[in-house]
Amino acid sequence: VEKHILEGMSLVRAWREHLGLSQKAMAQKMGISQSAYSQMENAKANLRRTTVNKIARALGVAPEQLVI
Repeated sequence: VEKHILEGMSLVRAWREHLGLSQKAMAQKMGISQSAYSQMENAKANLRRTTVNKIARALGVAPEQLVI
């Protein structure tokens, strides 16, 4: 949350970095390309609920931890 507030980083990216995962590793876990995953990390991305759920599963966190 600190990185999200102080640095304007998306919660998705903040969690990924906190857990020490690369974008490539996340994309592989989700079965998508790295470039597609990169777009999901954009702080201005408007993610669908199903996408948030997939990201949460890959990160091992609750979906509620990825949205404000």
